[in-house]
Amino acid sequence: MIRRQAYKFQLKANLSQTRQMRRFAGACRFVFNQALALQKANYEAGNKKLSYADLCAELLTLKLSNPWLGESPSQTLQQSLKDLERSYTNFFAKRADFPRFKKKGLSSSFRFPQGCKLDQANNRIFLPKLGWIHYRNSREVLGEVKNVTVSHSCGHWYISVQTEREVSDAKHPSTSAIGVDMGIAQFATLSDGHVFAAVNSFKQKQKQLARYQRAFSRKVKFSQNWKKQKSKIGRLHQTIANIRKDYLHKTTTIISQNHAMIVIEDLQVKNMSKSARGNLNKPGRHVKAKSGLNRSILDQGWFEFRRQIEYKQVWRGGNVLAVPPQYTSQRCSCCGTVSKENRQSQAKFACIACGYQANADVNAAMNILAAGHAVLACGEIVQQDNSVKQELTEETSHEHA
Repeated sequence: MIRRQAYKFQLKANLSQTRQMRRFAGACRFVFNQALALQKANYEAGNKKLSYADLCAELLTLKLSNPWLGESPSQTLQQSLKDLERSYTNFFAKRADFPRFKKKGLSSSFRFPQGCKLDQANNRIFLPKLGWIHYRNSREVLGEVKNVTVSHSCGHWYISVQTEREVSDAKHPSTSAIGVDMGIAQFATLSDGHVFAAVNSFKQKQKQLARYQRAFSRKVKFSQNWKKQKSKIGRLHQTIANIRKDYLHKTTTIISQNHAMIVIEDLQVKNMSKSARGNLNKPGRHVKAKSGLNRSILDQGWFEFRRQIEYKQVWRGGNVLAVPPQYTSQRCSCCGTVSKENRQSQAKFACIACGYQANADVNAAMNILAAGHAVLACGEIVQQDNSVKQELTEETSHEHA
């Protein structure tokens, strides 16, 4: 099995190297925006989308009219064109929105597909036209270096080293299966009763962020104090993201290490977190309450949880099944009765038919696990009771062997 993995480290560049990296990032942003403008003009003229080869030909013309682009490595400029090509592909495949122009100061980055040398013994890396740069070495890099991405965030430069290596097919040490119910009051509840509390990193820092933003609104635009306050807001946002990412990694690692099969809900987070504002003709209802709910949903990082649990199970030789989430919180895991009255409160479940009582999240996790067993048994889930008759199909090819 080919295992691709990325390792991210903070660079310790000198002033000259920092200036060069800013130039490289600016050149890549300029090429990306020019290529996007060309694609838009070509589309409005009724022509076909330009291919990557066509854009590379236009890059030569762009270099002649802008000689300063020659100071940046050609491969980094070509990679920005590849990024644009990938953005268009994702848009037409309905995986992303239409590509947007890049703004200065946001997501400054560039990528080297070759020519990089990693010297882990001396904590340094060689990058074309930049030379050797020291970095904060926190872990061993395994595998062959395929590409290196240099990015800027909150006043610091980082490298992301993507490697590739061949490993033997893993066999998961555990044989247990578990159902996972995602929530807001509790981040994740397992069918065996184990609960992972919600960390709510944004909620923890929300008041501090509001205070920073109020101070930012009072500064004179583009003044030194304005720039300092903007940097403080950026660092706080990075802290919020780091807390969430760290908790997600720890949680997914614990679950992945202890269970060979993990059954999760196929949650459509994008649809769940849509605004209820509506429009002028049809204004929404309970907009403020829905806004708070959306904020809480996005604060959990459910999509990132699923992404991490899937690739970690692949590495360990386990399986991940995603089942439909309909009625998992209203269904009795004992007799199968589905009713709104079963869920008496956020934490309490009491079946009106058989009298079974349990924690509502644990009951939902048990239903999710049962749905996963049904998928493994016959490839589909058939849910039937007095009020609900629904057939939900889930292909077993979604499993990661």
